[in-house]
Amino acid sequence: MTKAFLFDLNGTMVDDMHYHIKAWHRISNELGASLSMEAVKAECYGKNAEVMERIFPGRFSPDEKNKISIEKEIQYRAEFKPFLKLIDGLDLFLEKAKANGWKMAIGSAAIMSNVDFVLDGLQIRHYFDAVISADEVTNSKPDPETFLRCAAALGADPARCIVWEDAPKGVESALNAGMKSVVLTTMHEAHEFSQYPNILLFTHDYTHPGLQQILINN
Repeated sequence: MTKAFLFDLNGTMVDDMHYHIKAWHRISNELGASLSMEAVKAECYGKNAEVMERIFPGRFSPDEKNKISIEKEIQYRAEFKPFLKLIDGLDLFLEKAKANGWKMAIGSAAIMSNVDFVLDGLQIRHYFDAVISADEVTNSKPDPETFLRCAAALGADPARCIVWEDAPKGVESALNAGMKSVVLTTMHEAHEFSQYPNILLFTHDYTHPGLQQILINN
């Protein structure tokens, strides 16, 4: 039976969420939101249009949201590109996962151009058998659609999938899909996930010794 690792991208494979938050903070305040960095951080999940709607309910048309989204992503990629690298230990972990027979997919709320920015910039696309971005789903996390689409693309039973996430909404999405999760504490602390019973492990990177047991025992 196919076993699968499903990876979120931002904050899970690359430690870049601060750059997303910083870009949203700058743009939203230029548009008159007057939000703190922490307030913007709380809204940074789901599709860009959804972020815009939460910050500016009813203010912008779909075309305007798309234009602002493009501007935000240009700022994010320009600022993060000099620091683009995998979270510590992930390169070796991907090699071991592939050698141990794990199918792998990416399930991200990022637009495809941002996924490409990471996969091609770090030359890791060959590890992944499927990529599901914001462009392929109707319902964002915490809806299970993203991870269920990943599982279907890999031919994997959701119960045999382990989701790698950094955000509570992502772990909730995994729970709603019937999947276990490993949490990367790059942006959120462990206590912020206390309501979720599907977490196998908390770790700040991919060097945690407990990851070896996940590789071989599932």
